[in-house]
Amino acid sequence: MSLLAYLDYAGIALFAATGALAASRKQLDLIGFLFFATVTGIGGGTVRDIVLGRVPVFWVLNPAYIVICCITGVVVFFTAHLVESRYRLLIWLDAIGLSAYCVMGAAKGLAATGSPTIAVVTGTLTATFGGVLRDLMANEPSVLLRPEIYITAALIGAGVFTGATELGVPLYAASALGAAAAFAIRGGALWFGWTFPTYRHRPGRHPDDVM
Repeated sequence: MSLLAYLDYAGIALFAATGALAASRKQLDLIGFLFFATVTGIGGGTVRDIVLGRVPVFWVLNPAYIVICCITGVVVFFTAHLVESRYRLLIWLDAIGLSAYCVMGAAKGLAATGSPTIAVVTGTLTATFGGVLRDLMANEPSVLLRPEIYITAALIGAGVFTGATELGVPLYAASALGAAAAFAIRGGALWFGWTFPTYRHRPGRHPDDVM
């Protein structure tokens, strides 16, 4: 198996684990765990393939991705109670999955279109959309609305990988650089609370006040 294949499987498993952990926080049954794990694991890649016009999407062509998600869901179902802080584990696994998947998504976008811009977009989309779906299904605050830097980490990781690849850096080195950059930014945001300045001006009028 190639490095990108390993990154693909690793990203799927890590995101599936975060989905199953979200199911554990909602105290769902085993089917709920499998559903959350699968949707979270394949969500970002599915949107990427649809955007790139690659149909059938990747998990239809290779059902091993579904199997990985289901196995991960079952494992978490029987072990989640052993983790003291499941939410902390969720966000750190999400950070690792984001780091792997932004590289994987960028590589597939670059291979499909040859465009560095599209590669960065597909890398960012692949790395973040699964987490967004997970939070929506769990009715929890979206990772997009948390104060720490999130999308920017995937954007930088995909950009570093794409830029290194365009400069002729070998695949292994480019992948390592991209994943390390993404994890450094996201990990630093979680550990040190890195944020961007927020909009501080007066909020808009409430709709009821306009009528």
